[in-house]
Amino acid sequence: MAMPITIPRLGWNMEEGTFGGWLRRDGDPVRPGDPLFTLESEKATEEVEGLDAGFLRIPADGPGPGDRLAVGTVIGFVVSTPAESLPSRTGGPAPTATPPADPVASPSVRRLARQHGIDLRKVRGTGPGGRISADDLSPQPASRERERPEQPRSSPRARRVARELGIDWTTIAGSGRNGRVRERDVRTAGGSQPGIGVVPLSPIRRTIATRMLESLRTTAPVTLTTTADATNLVNLREQFRAAADGPAAPSFTDFVVKLAAVALAKHPHLGGQWTDQGIRLLSGIHIGIAVDTEAGLLVPVVRDVPSLGLRQLAARTRELIGRARTGRVAAADMQGSCFTVSNLGAYGIDAFTPIINPPECAVLGVGRIAKRPAVVGDGVVPRDQVTLSLTFDHRIVDGGPAARFLQTLAQAVENPAPWVIS
Repeated sequence: MAMPITIPRLGWNMEEGTFGGWLRRDGDPVRPGDPLFTLESEKATEEVEGLDAGFLRIPADGPGPGDRLAVGTVIGFVVSTPAESLPSRTGGPAPTATPPADPVASPSVRRLARQHGIDLRKVRGTGPGGRISADDLSPQPASRERERPEQPRSSPRARRVARELGIDWTTIAGSGRNGRVRERDVRTAGGSQPGIGVVPLSPIRRTIATRMLESLRTTAPVTLTTTADATNLVNLREQFRAAADGPAAPSFTDFVVKLAAVALAKHPHLGGQWTDQGIRLLSGIHIGIAVDTEAGLLVPVVRDVPSLGLRQLAARTRELIGRARTGRVAAADMQGSCFTVSNLGAYGIDAFTPIINPPECAVLGVGRIAKRPAVVGDGVVPRDQVTLSLTFDHRIVDGGPAARFLQTLAQAVENPAPWVIS
């Protein structure tokens, strides 16, 4: 019996994902738990494991790298013997004019179908895995095809992108099955035309854009800044570096994350979340770290920071940052944080206005540590100083509590030893 391999839901709000590629070849023996393919969802690329034992069979019309696929789309099968025949990917024993009982369509397409009284079970989807698009709901598609028999086939996404870029998609050689023009074909053609230079939006870039707009729409952001004397912090880190093996020493970000947890324990509302029922305070202090990667900004989460010694914290952040930059961080590693730290000091940035990572209350921006003149007693001496920028949601806390939190954090930065040595 052939067991279908489908696109899983990696997040509670996931509707579709980007197929990365197969990790096994057609006909390979597989066991439960073997990674079968990679899938990109929101900000994570994950290996999807199989559930059944047998032999992997990849249909000839299966997806290719970069294809956007709806959750539940059948992309392959696990069969008992290599010679076993494959059913249709749409669910029946062979392709027929009748679509699956539960058609694959987005919520907006289902809403449009209800408005026009269209039974989606009687509509043949032209998207990946039989997914139904808004274009598939247009009346009399057959008559239109008869009017233009010479016109090549294209996906709805390809036609939409072609309209956006002002490209005649009928002149493009398609890379899909039977010459079907796909979205990536149109974008490739668009990028090759003088004056267009369109950079395709990756799923991660789209997610970042969505979350940033969500932050601005749903929060009342206010930013406070202060300058802290980081001389003792710099000296303490040098001691750790001298006692450790170079890269194993805690980074300045590790110190700030540890000290931010100290301040959050004293001012828990800065780690709260806004809800219609009230302000939710989380049971643990889990802090996200903004990581710059080739794919875009990712925020893996260090859990239970107060329970970690500084060296344990440093090891954990190195692991998370490494996985983020190599595309191996899981979606679960970027959920559940109550506060975020973003350090741009390595790029020579003194101060900036960080954007809140919803549903968190606040985010801390850390600038570079640099020697600047400071008044000590009656004299002016060079001291290492750092600018801390706190953006907080004014719905959750007022300026006074936020200022006291930042004051506590600055004091911890100026005298870090009692809080990080354990």
